[in-house]
Amino acid sequence: MSPSLHSLIDNGITKGDPNFAGGDLHCKCASDRVTVTLASNVAHNHACGCSKCWKPSGSLFSIVGVVPRDAVSVTANANKLYIVDKEAAIHRYACKDCGVHLYGRIEKEHPFKGLDFVHAELSDKKGWQEPQFAGFVSSIIEQGFQPQGMDEVRSKLRSAGLETYDALSPPLMDLIATFTGKKSGALSANL
Repeated sequence: MSPSLHSLIDNGITKGDPNFAGGDLHCKCASDRVTVTLASNVAHNHACGCSKCWKPSGSLFSIVGVVPRDAVSVTANANKLYIVDKEAAIHRYACKDCGVHLYGRIEKEHPFKGLDFVHAELSDKKGWQEPQFAGFVSSIIEQGFQPQGMDEVRSKLRSAGLETYDALSPPLMDLIATFTGKKSGALSANL
């Protein structure tokens, strides 16, 4: 049996609407759901194989994108949220009852500070940006996936139209390198 990457990939990727303005994300609780309102569409939406991201049960990958921090607000049941790992670079806010991660925020100096990480699949609305690539693909091995199955996983991702990386896409890696170059003084801070 072929492994499930994620239902948004396995069932065919649905193209998003570039003019989509955002919407609400909800945890999986039957009542008193945590609601996070996003005032924009996501960017850099991707399949992520890292061990930290929330994944639906049975999925090898999460689907995660970013939005500007000021476009994120908790609009219901904020009291149910907790930070999964306070030592991690990304503070992932999850529901204490169902365990779903609603958003991740970076508080320390980091290339992605100012962007929050979200799972648009937690919305009932359609139009969110579709997954653009797959990152941290080999990290699924660290979580117990058998290495001999990686060719099949990468093949399935590419068949779905997603380039596979064992880190992030080139534009995001360029952003990290630019941040690092500016911080070290190797690049002008005006770039």
